[in-house]
Amino acid sequence: MAAGRDLEVGMAGTAVVVGAGVGGLATATGLRRAGWTVTVRERRTSLERYGTAFGIHPTAQAALDRLGVGEALRRHAVPYRRADIRTPDGRVRARLPLERIEKKGGRPELLISRPYLIDALLAGLETFGDVPVTFGENVTDVAALAAEHDLVVGADGIRSAVRTGVLGTRSAPRDTGTVAWIGIADFESDVHGETWGSGCFFGMTPVEPGRTNWYATVPAATTADELRPYFEGWHDPIPRILAETDPAGWIRYEMRHLYPALPSFVSLSAGAGRGRTGAAPAGAFALVGDAAHAMTPHLGQGACTAILDADSLTRAVGAHGPSGLPAALRAYDAERRRSAQRVAFGSRTLHRFVSTRRTALRDALVSLLP
Repeated sequence: MAAGRDLEVGMAGTAVVVGAGVGGLATATGLRRAGWTVTVRERRTSLERYGTAFGIHPTAQAALDRLGVGEALRRHAVPYRRADIRTPDGRVRARLPLERIEKKGGRPELLISRPYLIDALLAGLETFGDVPVTFGENVTDVAALAAEHDLVVGADGIRSAVRTGVLGTRSAPRDTGTVAWIGIADFESDVHGETWGSGCFFGMTPVEPGRTNWYATVPAATTADELRPYFEGWHDPIPRILAETDPAGWIRYEMRHLYPALPSFVSLSAGAGRGRTGAAPAGAFALVGDAAHAMTPHLGQGACTAILDADSLTRAVGAHGPSGLPAALRAYDAERRRSAQRVAFGSRTLHRFVSTRRTALRDALVSLLP
């Protein structure tokens, strides 16, 4: 609890959410629905609306329904029902398990562009009319935030200032040695899924009518002209996508993940020591999304895990109330940490498997998949 604050059962608490990405906006919405007073602080000067696609698993769709934004999601999302793993010459090696996901979840995986999802979450938050989102605030003093609020939520990404301020620097961003590129092609492809080559791969998904989301990973490429040669001679429409899309709209980033895995997604501290990294600030803290478990994108679960984190945390806080915040944070950590870290580990393992140059062994193993 914040210093000097004596909360009564049923009394609304106060929370500050640091970060206005998917996890931060979802968390702010859930906390406000639970009756809390919420503010959001974002270091960027505006929301990130660059146009890549998010895959939303049925479990994350259910979480968005509980947050009141499921309908807004479905208005702009498209179902993802068929995708294959191919070799560069176009031969199909295996099918992605989308039918199994739909059968188990009772609804298909959905794909939605980032701008639509961000806008849906922001619109859901704005319906309350009393949750300020402040831009251009680079949070550095998490102890000061904790002194003013009952709960501080770090939703500030892989380089989280909240995580560093509370848990130190042992877990930090680590390079995978791979460069990723993403973009949108202004035509529809009837070929979806991933094509795995030697040390690189190329993926395509639907995103909205008339457009195709694409992504590629390579060992290194700093310009569009350096990227294209990796995929010369690959099956259609990969060369067409790289030839007909404007490189000015491509996004390049060094792939990183959070390592080692955190020992906890929460902190309830009165200033207990953290060894050589110093004393943890007093207060109640929780981490969601990339701040807690940033992962490589190979399982396509980054947005989903952030949404599930937000749903779990805000359900726990709503159930226990401000006076039960310690129990709520322990419940959140118990529900989400191992699950999210398993997804992150699986994604990192798949990255190594896909990016290998031992393609004969890899492709033989893939051929054994049902």
